[in-house]
Amino acid sequence: MYPTIKDKRQIIMTPEESYDIIVIGAGPAGSTAALYAADLGASVLLIDKKKDIGTPIQCGGFLPCYEELEELLPGAQLPSTLEDIPSSCIYTSTRIHRFIAPNLDPKEFEVPANVLDRSRFDKHLARKAAGAGAELMIGTRADSIEGDVVSVRGVHGEFNIKAKVIIGADGPTSMAAKTAGLIDRSDDMGKAVALEYELAGVDIDREAVEMFFGRDYAPGGYAWIISQGGDTANIGVGIRQPLCEKGVSTQDYLHRFMYEHPRAAPMFKGARITAIISGIVPVGGAPPETVKGNIVICGDAAGQLIATNGGGIPTAMVGGKVAGETAAEVVSGKCKLSEYENRWRAQIGLEIKTSVYVKKLMDGLMRSDPMMSTAMKMINPEQMKALQRGRLPDPVKKMLKSLNAGLG
Repeated sequence: MYPTIKDKRQIIMTPEESYDIIVIGAGPAGSTAALYAADLGASVLLIDKKKDIGTPIQCGGFLPCYEELEELLPGAQLPSTLEDIPSSCIYTSTRIHRFIAPNLDPKEFEVPANVLDRSRFDKHLARKAAGAGAELMIGTRADSIEGDVVSVRGVHGEFNIKAKVIIGADGPTSMAAKTAGLIDRSDDMGKAVALEYELAGVDIDREAVEMFFGRDYAPGGYAWIISQGGDTANIGVGIRQPLCEKGVSTQDYLHRFMYEHPRAAPMFKGARITAIISGIVPVGGAPPETVKGNIVICGDAAGQLIATNGGGIPTAMVGGKVAGETAAEVVSGKCKLSEYENRWRAQIGLEIKTSVYVKKLMDGLMRSDPMMSTAMKMINPEQMKALQRGRLPDPVKKMLKSLNAGLG
C-alpha cells in the first residue's frame, strides 16, 4: 500500500507555514538553541544546508572536560549536553597542553580534555533537538530573510516560512547576521584561516595537545598536533593573512610545518592524509550588537569564541542555549528579545572580550620570533594556562606591554 499524503510528511519533510522560531544552522550553537527552545514548548524549525549534518567538518574537535569548562566559563550556565557526551562521539582523551616556542623550548600544563568526532557530535546534538520536538530540515539553505519570512530551498523544495524569532547560527559568514546588519568582518586581522589534515600512521604523544608558534609556520596564530587515538591525529595551522609572507598560501604554511619543522616533521614520516578540513575563525570578538529586530545571532556568527586559542564549541553552545531560551520566552510573552544581549554577555562576554585584548597584546610579539620566545620563557605554566583561557594576570600584562614597547 502506498503511503497517504499524511504519511508522506514523515518521509519527505514539508514544513509548516509558520513557526515560533526558525534556527539557521545545525552546528553546536544552532542545535543547542533548537533544543532549549523546543524544550520550553516553542515550535521550532532547525534547518541546515548540509545533506549530512557534521560533514564536511570545518574545525577541530578539542573540548576541555566539563570541570575545566566550569573554570574557563565560571559565569556560564553550561548546557547539559557539554557534560553528557556519548563515548561514541569521543575519539580519545588528552591530559596535557604543550606550547612550543619559536626557539623550540616547550612549556606545558594540565588540561584534561576530549577530542571529539565532530561529525558524530553534531549529529548527536541535532538528534537531541529533534527529540525535544524541533523539526529538522537538512540539505536546505536559507537564501534570504525579509521581515518575519525566511526563504529556503533545498532537497525538499522551495518554501517561504514565517517565524516570530529567527536565530542565526550559520557561521562566520552568517547570512542572518548580514541581513540584520550586525557584522562587518572586512578586517583581516579579525579573522583567521584554519587548514587541517587528518593523518594516519603518525607517532606522537597521545596524551598531549601541542601548539607551535613561529612566523615561518603559523604567522599570527599557531600550528597544532592533536591525537585522535592510536596512530591517527589531526595537524593544522591557523594564520592571519596580514602577517603572512606575500604569495605564501595557508597550505604552504601547513606543508612547511608538516615537512620542515625541526620538532614536528619527524612525527609525520610515512603519514597518510585521510581528510582535509578548512574554515574561517572569527577571532576579532563579538560585534557591538547581536540582536536586531526579530533576529539574534549566536556561535561563530556572533564571534562567541575564545580568541587566544580559537576554541568555540563551549562558548557557541552557551550562546545557543541563551538564544533558544530567550527566544522561547519572547514568543510566550515573558521578555523582550533584547534580553538575549544582556544574558549571553553576562555569562561569557568578559571571557570573550578579555581574550581579544590578550590576542592583540600577543600580535606584536608574533611579528618577532626572538621576542615571542623571550615572552614564552618568562611566563610560567600557570600563567600560560591563564593566557590560553583568555585571561591576563597582572604581572603578565605588565611584561607583555613592556616587550611590545621594546618593539617600538
